[in-house]
Amino acid sequence: MKKLMIVGASILQLPAILQAKRMGMEVAVADFNPQAVGIPYADRYYNCSTIDERGLLEAVLDYRPDGIMTTATDMPMRAIAYVCERTGLRGIDARCARNCTDKAAMIRCFESCGVPAPRYAEIASKRDLERLANDLPYPCILKPADNSGSRGVYLARDAADALQHYAYTQASSRNGVILAEEFMQGREISVETFVCDGKAVVLQITDKQTSGAPHFVETGHSQPSTLARETQDRVREIAQQACDAVGLTNGPAHIEMMVTAEGPKLVEMGARMGGDCITSHLVPLSTGIDMIEATIRQCVGEAVDLAPKYEKASAIVFLSAEEGVIREIRGVDDAKRADGVRAVEFFKQIGDRAGSVHSSADRVGYVIAQADTPQRAMQICELAAKKIQIVTEA
Repeated sequence: MKKLMIVGASILQLPAILQAKRMGMEVAVADFNPQAVGIPYADRYYNCSTIDERGLLEAVLDYRPDGIMTTATDMPMRAIAYVCERTGLRGIDARCARNCTDKAAMIRCFESCGVPAPRYAEIASKRDLERLANDLPYPCILKPADNSGSRGVYLARDAADALQHYAYTQASSRNGVILAEEFMQGREISVETFVCDGKAVVLQITDKQTSGAPHFVETGHSQPSTLARETQDRVREIAQQACDAVGLTNGPAHIEMMVTAEGPKLVEMGARMGGDCITSHLVPLSTGIDMIEATIRQCVGEAVDLAPKYEKASAIVFLSAEEGVIREIRGVDDAKRADGVRAVEFFKQIGDRAGSVHSSADRVGYVIAQADTPQRAMQICELAAKKIQIVTEA
């Protein structure tokens, strides 16, 4: 029986834990939270932060797995690379991990390799911003160099706006560095990719919906993309260039792009599977390809099957609520019974506080649907979401 170490045991990693068990593997998980939802489904638990390199190495040396992986989260990739380089397990190296978790290093890679990307400036301090503020390409996106989930993202309209909101963005940066990037306008997409021996195979292109300025939190996704075929071909070319630029030669990639009037341009990428249920639900529902299974098989040295099984469509819509403490959630059973709905889940429960959506962590839950077209799948999600009433109390 093969043994797999999964870094993290939250709701994001639970699909991988369950999939590995279905594949007949023994599974260990590492998470700082002893109450993490995935722990009861694993065979072994290590109380270790997902970003603790030495702690994770100790856990791996004790458990001796055949492979190590995580899903839908960026920063643990550094700890995984650290472990792989010291144990010989399959995985990305430290250079690739840094390039895919430090957005400043990432965009430098894109720039040096000629990958289409926005103009940018690195800002290490308030003094840096004061010096550069009048020269930035407004409007511009301020974002932390080493965080995710739209945390700290802000659209600055002018120099005064950038200076006023610098602290908001900087507070979400672990290393204190933020980026000021050209605000690209167009259609936002993500590219669900799997790399085998340097070849980037695009499994699906996802059309995205966001809350717009100033925080750009994702509110929904649908597959397959409705972009023109020639544009999708160009997206595939750029996905390969992006993987080459950061040094990703094997494993999944979640690549975000903006399709502008000048063509597709990179926003950022992660050397891991996409979150927001894109990997765990949308790709399998639209293609029949199980990216989680493929990732598990690759990291333990088994053959990977990336052939589509069918051509369908899928979508997700995220739920929000009025400011206040959640007192009641109604209509869930009606939403689940709607034709085409495949999942209705909640991040927040009764007693939790809901409010303004500034990052993905502020969303309340989601509805997922499958249909013959992405338009119909999105419509099913929206109709089902309207059946759900989230009652809050100030």
